[in-house]
Amino acid sequence: MAKITYIAHDGTAFEVEAENGSTVMENAIKNAVPGIEAECGGACACATCHVYVDDAWTAKTGEAEAMEEDMLDFAYDIQPGSRLSCQIKVTDELDGLIVRVPERQA
Repeated sequence: MAKITYIAHDGTAFEVEAENGSTVMENAIKNAVPGIEAECGGACACATCHVYVDDAWTAKTGEAEAMEEDMLDFAYDIQPGSRLSCQIKVTDELDGLIVRVPERQA
């Protein structure tokens, strides 16, 4: 289990206990985190689960693979820490992860 903090665009924080093997997106949906739409259900076929990974966590979450990079081209306001939350698998190593939700999704 890992605790993930989602920070909505308005600054509201949502702390979630996430099971290992799930994704950051699945936990956002399960816990009704606002701003994560996940229209494709986690298939990496849209950019509606876009988040900004906090700088302190980018090494642990890894880099986006080619398919995710392609989908990020459709996301709103891409920044250096931009990731699709459906592509970040929860592990014990991510306990304390902080992600921010953009103003809107693509």
